[in-house]
Amino acid sequence: MRLALVQLNPTIGAFAANVDRALEALREARSQGAELALLSELAITGYPPLDLLERGRFVELAVESELRLVNELPDGMVTVFGNLTKRPAGSVGRPLYNSAVAARRGEVLLRVHKALLPVYDVFDEARYFEPGALEGPHTFEFGGHRIGLTVCEDLWNDKDFWADRLYTQDPAERLIDDGASLILNLSSSPWSRGKEVLRRRMFGHAATRHGVHLAFANQVGGNDGLVFDGRSAVFGRGGELRAEAPAWREHVEVVDIGNSARFEPAPAEEIQEIRSALVLGIRDYFAKCGIHRAIIALSGGIDSAVTAYLAVAALGSERVTGLALPSRYSSPGSVSDARALADNLGIVLHTIPIEGAFSALLDGLAGPFDGREPDVTEENIQSRIRGLLVMALANKNNALVITTGNKSEAAVGYCTLYGDTNGGLAPLADLYKHQVYALAHLANRETEVIPKSSISKPPSAELRPDQLDQDSLPPYDVLDEILRLLIERRATIPEIVAGSGATEAVVRDIVRKVHQNEFKRKQFATTLRVSEKAWVGRIYPLAHHFRE
Repeated sequence: MRLALVQLNPTIGAFAANVDRALEALREARSQGAELALLSELAITGYPPLDLLERGRFVELAVESELRLVNELPDGMVTVFGNLTKRPAGSVGRPLYNSAVAARRGEVLLRVHKALLPVYDVFDEARYFEPGALEGPHTFEFGGHRIGLTVCEDLWNDKDFWADRLYTQDPAERLIDDGASLILNLSSSPWSRGKEVLRRRMFGHAATRHGVHLAFANQVGGNDGLVFDGRSAVFGRGGELRAEAPAWREHVEVVDIGNSARFEPAPAEEIQEIRSALVLGIRDYFAKCGIHRAIIALSGGIDSAVTAYLAVAALGSERVTGLALPSRYSSPGSVSDARALADNLGIVLHTIPIEGAFSALLDGLAGPFDGREPDVTEENIQSRIRGLLVMALANKNNALVITTGNKSEAAVGYCTLYGDTNGGLAPLADLYKHQVYALAHLANRETEVIPKSSISKPPSAELRPDQLDQDSLPPYDVLDEILRLLIERRATIPEIVAGSGATEAVVRDIVRKVHQNEFKRKQFATTLRVSEKAWVGRIYPLAHHFRE
């Protein structure tokens, strides 16, 4: 039997466009001889629709769009796709199900509701959906196979794979009890570092354990802070990878289930994967929000340089504008590095010195500040002047400001609200400083894009004379490991001390800074998630007295 993995990039709520694209891809699959086609989770609505699911008209359009899709499916092919289903009138529970629908033209063959609803990290599906019951039909006969349907998380609870399980039930076991020989999984599985390797291992294990063919179709593209890599795949009964769709783009992959050939995926370099995720995330955020231009403040430093490099890769140089905003503390090299970067990227650069505005504000505050020594207040004024100017340029040009801060700085509060945090998208906010440097070296592999001096100079906010980040922070390689252990590994202070090599005093100071600056991160621009624990999936109270 020939199976098509239909890997698409839907836009949330773009019902007509999503159905149009699905039908176009399904016709392509049918022209390649596909007899069965598999689409992703909530392919009609786009994932995740969040509180749009509470809008009655949104639900109605999803139901109407499903009817249109079923009635226009290509003849001679069964299609399995994801959509919501309204809970039957008079029943108890949340109003919707997250469903897999198997249909041929004009006829729904089977509807299976997602049983395991994730409510961790970036997921909150139990807020909207009622879990599907494990009783009732979950399989259908087609092409000499008994085919079982699962939706994403339903295959993420194998007792032999996970040391700690979140759910007591395993829907895959029910499918095997029903005689399934082919399991289909509709996924909207967002990417983070190493996720592609984990999925291959997990699905391969499931296929081996149950002795079945297994196929999953994953969404691709960016939706707000989540980025989906695709990599839809088919696994043989022995767990071997038989086929895998390309990452980071739409694709129709037609596979003969009976073909025993193995597929060897090309090794994925982590920093290249991060670049691909961020470029796609930026591109789709602009496209799906209808934004055409980007404004980036260029300081001559590493963060703004890498941000501009990614933006140009995503949008093209003609859609990106740089803004240099030197102050009395800016080194000549900062201005020349910003100019060199703009020339290398082919973007327009405007230079607006902030000395006049800064002096005027200091004069205006001379009375209230009389007798007080300059401190972080004056530093923040400079940052907020810059924030005002980049927002003004964005407003005048109907553009979006891309903010340039990284995860290391955000974690410890080395950023200014309404200043360098201004913007609508934060591509680097889930990258530690050492990863930003790695992206810069990647950018320069073939030719110098980011000026070498931007990479080699010691990091500085340049808001006071001779200021360096490491005046008040440990070296970034040490800081990044402390933060990784704290944020992503949830390690204790003794564990962080042992793992980072830092003293207990330094670790406690960093942990204090992280907790103290939660209020800033609550106000951040949309962050593109690439780690196991990004700000977008981390929920801490602002007011608390917990200390470690």
